[in-house]
Amino acid sequence: MKRFGRIGAVVTLVVFVLSLVLVFSPSEKAFSSAGSTKKIVFWHITTDAVGKQMIQNQVNRFMKANPGFKVEVVPLQNDSFKTKLKIAMGSNQAPDVFVTWGGGPFFEYVRAGKVKDITAYMNEKNYKSRFVDAAFGPITYNNKIWAVPVEGAGVALIWYNKEIFKKYNLKVPKTYDEFLNIVKALKAKGIIPITLANKTKWPGCFWYWHFVDKLGGPSAFVNAAERTGGSFADPPFIKAGEMLQELVKMGAFPKGFNGLDWDTGQSRMLLYSGKAAMELMGTWQIPIIKAENKKFYENNLDFFPFPVIKGGKGDPTSLVGMASSNYYAVTTTCKYPKEAFNMIQYLIDDQAVKERINYGQIPPVKGLKFSDPMLQKVYNIVAKAKSIQLWWDQYLPPQLAETHKDIVQSVFGLTMTPKAAAEKMEKAAKDYFKK
Repeated sequence: MKRFGRIGAVVTLVVFVLSLVLVFSPSEKAFSSAGSTKKIVFWHITTDAVGKQMIQNQVNRFMKANPGFKVEVVPLQNDSFKTKLKIAMGSNQAPDVFVTWGGGPFFEYVRAGKVKDITAYMNEKNYKSRFVDAAFGPITYNNKIWAVPVEGAGVALIWYNKEIFKKYNLKVPKTYDEFLNIVKALKAKGIIPITLANKTKWPGCFWYWHFVDKLGGPSAFVNAAERTGGSFADPPFIKAGEMLQELVKMGAFPKGFNGLDWDTGQSRMLLYSGKAAMELMGTWQIPIIKAENKKFYENNLDFFPFPVIKGGKGDPTSLVGMASSNYYAVTTTCKYPKEAFNMIQYLIDDQAVKERINYGQIPPVKGLKFSDPMLQKVYNIVAKAKSIQLWWDQYLPPQLAETHKDIVQSVFGLTMTPKAAAEKMEKAAKDYFKK
C-alpha cells in the first residue's frame, strides 16, 4: 500500500506542476501573436536541384530583408501540383502564392474568387513596364492583371542540327513551302527530317497549334476556345489536320513516333546522333541539351521560328508558347498579400534575372543582354513577337485539353480524318460549355 501511495503522491504532484505550467505559460496563440513570425506558403514546380536551390535563395533574400516573415517553400511535381492545387482551392486550404501558366484553368480560379487582383501592385511605380508586352496575355482577365511574369520564356521553335544542314547545303526556310522542300531533301538522303516523341501527346500538338495559328491567326483559336463566334470545326482547324497528315504520309517523322517518350529523351537522342535533323520543341531545350550534351549544344544546335504559310492570316512574328513559362499569383485567402507580392518580386529582381540567365532561362524582362548567343537570339524573337499563343492544353479547361490531345494523336496516327477530328473537338467544346 505504501508503494502505491508514494506513486499516487508523485503523480498528483506532477499533475499539479503541469497545471501550473499550463496556467502561467503563454498559449501557442498568445505566443504567435506576440511578435512572432508571419508565414507565407509558396508552391512552385521547379524540382531540379539547381532550379530549386535558385528559387530558395531568392526567397531567402526576401526573408532576410523581412525578418518578420517565414516563407514555407513547397516544390511539387507538375502533375501532382495540378491535382493538389485543385483540392486545396476547393477546400479553402490554398497556398498564399502559387505557380500558374495562366489561360483557361487559371481564369476558372479567378472567376471563383480564389485569386487576388494585383493590378494596383503592378501599376505602382510603373512596375508593369519592367516586363515584355507579350507576357501579360495569359494572365489578363477583364482588363485586370492576376499574376506576375517570372519564369523564362517558353516558346516553341524548330531546332535543327547545323552539321546536317551544312552537309546537304540546306538553308533555313522562311516559308512553309521551303520547309517542305527541306523535308523532301532530307528524306531522300535517308535522314529522318523531324524527330518526334508523341507518347504523351502534347509534343505532336505543337505542330497542329502552329498550323492553326499561321493559317487563321491568333483569333481563330481564341474565338473557338472562348465560344465568341468561332468553332473548332472552322476551315483553319481542318486545314491544319490535313497539313499534319501530309507530313506523316511523307514519312517526315520517325517510325513509331506515337509510342516514343519525350521525357526520357528519345526524340533528342535522334538529334544528337545525326539520325534526325529537326525538332519542334520549347525553349526549355536549351538548359536540357546544355546539360545532356554540351558539345552538341555549342557546335551543332540552332533554331528557326515556324515558317510563314502562304495565304495564312497569322503574323510572321507570331509564336506559340509563353513569354513567361511560369507566372506567380497570390490567393485571396493570403493574410499578407502585399508582402506576398513583394516576395514574388524577389524572384524576378535584377539579381534573380542574372541567376535565371545563368540557369538557362530567358526572363520576360525588357532590355536584357545575354553572353550566350543562343539565349540572345531567342530573346530577340520573343521581344518582337506581336502575339504569343498560349499552349492550348494550358489555355483549355483540363478535361477539354485531354480530349484535344487524344484527337490530335489520332490525326497523327491517321485513324481519324482532319474533318472528323475538327468536328469531334467542336462537339466536345459544345458539350463542355453547354452551348
